[in-house]
Amino acid sequence: MLEQAEAPVTGEPTPARQKRDREATHRRLLEAARTLFGEHGYDGVTVRMIASAADANVALVHRYFGSKAALFGAVLESEYVIQRVIAGEGDDEPLPLRLARHFVRQARRGPSSPVPRMLDRSVGNPEVTGILREHIERLIVEPLVAQLSGPDARTRAMLAVTIIMGAGPVRRVLGLDDLLHTDPEELTTRVAAMFETALAPLR
Repeated sequence: MLEQAEAPVTGEPTPARQKRDREATHRRLLEAARTLFGEHGYDGVTVRMIASAADANVALVHRYFGSKAALFGAVLESEYVIQRVIAGEGDDEPLPLRLARHFVRQARRGPSSPVPRMLDRSVGNPEVTGILREHIERLIVEPLVAQLSGPDARTRAMLAVTIIMGAGPVRRVLGLDDLLHTDPEELTTRVAAMFETALAPLR
């Protein structure tokens, strides 16, 4: 009986392998950037540092992200889940209640994300300010406005954004221990009332 001939080994990576390699490198760069930006802030990190920490070529940072500023933005975007909360994916609860549950979850979870440290260590950089403005507009303000009917939708959305964004500075300066000792359902009810008032049509 003749043995079946083996397929020739060419040494060339298959398209599937190339895709897996690109995805793995992209993920390593993102994780390295997240850690380094959290430790040193935007100005204290170079593209070379990120590439070295990710065990990747410097050119790949520019190929996958375009620039250090764009990579900083990608790290921020990877941490945002609130756009899914606003969209109500798989959740038919009213918007104020969805926002309140998200607020309470984030408060009780603690500062596990490096993003607050990234922002604290990067404040004052004009590039970072521009990135933050673009992300908040695109990921929070605009989706909220799209959910609202009636006049002054942007003003109402901005009131809600003030509640959402205000938790970060309070956590960093005062801590949230008082909130953590409150019954989560009671806290959710109160925060939902805040969001409901903020999003209601103005008189």
